[in-house]
Amino acid sequence: MSARAPMLADRTALVDRYVTELSLLAKEGSPEAVIEVLLTHYEDEDAHLLVYLPEGTSETSMDQLRDVLLKRSIEILEEVGLLILVGVYERSEE
Repeated sequence: MSARAPMLADRTALVDRYVTELSLLAKEGSPEAVIEVLLTHYEDEDAHLLVYLPEGTSETSMDQLRDVLLKRSIEILEEVGLLILVGVYERSEE
């Protein structure tokens, strides 16, 4: 087993921990939000969290939730070096 395998497992666990934290934070701001997590790596990105708010959510509410999630995402980047991007969108009825 290579020395890199434990580091990768540790990083994966760390990504999971912070994606969960951000998801719970999004649910606090909007319990009806639908959250999609993309773990596909693009360049330095560790994960991408897509938060879909119910149709009719005000721009102010979307902006407030986006600000909270982005602030925490930046803190995570500064604290542990994980780049978890966050997008907040209105879910459309189909």
